[in-house]
Amino acid sequence: MIAPALTHALASWLDYCRALNGAAENTIKAYQADVMGFLAFMTVHHGAQQGLGPLSDITLTDMRSWMAAERGRGVGARSLARQLSAVKTFYRWLSEREGFEPTAVLSTRSPKFTKKLPRPLAEDAATAMIETVELQATDAWVAARDSAVVTLLYGCGLRISEALGLTGADVPLPPVLRITGKGGKERIVPVIDAARAAVQAYLQLCPHPMSPDAPLFRGIRGGALNPRVVQKVMEKSRLQLGLPASATPHAMRHSFATHLLTAGGDLRAIQELLGHASLSTTQAYTAVDTAHLMEVYVRAHPRH
Repeated sequence: MIAPALTHALASWLDYCRALNGAAENTIKAYQADVMGFLAFMTVHHGAQQGLGPLSDITLTDMRSWMAAERGRGVGARSLARQLSAVKTFYRWLSEREGFEPTAVLSTRSPKFTKKLPRPLAEDAATAMIETVELQATDAWVAARDSAVVTLLYGCGLRISEALGLTGADVPLPPVLRITGKGGKERIVPVIDAARAAVQAYLQLCPHPMSPDAPLFRGIRGGALNPRVVQKVMEKSRLQLGLPASATPHAMRHSFATHLLTAGGDLRAIQELLGHASLSTTQAYTAVDTAHLMEVYVRAHPRH
């Protein structure tokens, strides 16, 4: 059992993450689950209630035991690295507040894992995807809606949550959109003519009234469009086009970034357009571009 004082400390830390770090609610839930899982393990591991006192005495051996137990129950290296990061962040905050030495926890090495490169679509495949999603629906307004959503993902580099978060107040789409992304971070995104035209075509056919506070993209009954609907229509389209399982809504955002980079786009400008907090996140697209370059080289070089 976790002591009330520690439960209160965890709740205070999560409030701190919400208020000062601007963490999204899904991130808060992940933090809570990761740290609670860690504390639950330590309770069983030590056979005693975990309060603030015992927590300050955790050793490197305890940390290794926890990580070994997590791997033993099938947690992958990437997920374990995320869990450890949450635990370390909580410990750093708690140690500053309570005045204990957190070195054993903070010095624990994260498991190594290979970072997955973004998997964008080729330019012709991205265009084909937009055209094919429009063919999946029998209702013309639904077809126009699906095409408009996917065009926004690819044309503006939006996350699916950002596209579906647009409201009637955003139409007609202006030349630039002010998007609030992860962690409440705002960015300015240029809107290409094709995206404005696609949204306008959808609005002309949409049977549901559009007020400023209503969601722009609607489900069949008029409520906010569920992202799973977009995922399903893209899944159906990718099977028809013979594209890999990685051809998801998020792949359209990856494609936006990669194709801009290939065309000579500046990495920092692309970082701003995507709303990445760190340039290192955006730099993954450099690796994608290099990988494509090497692929072309191997395929075309006469020595190969």
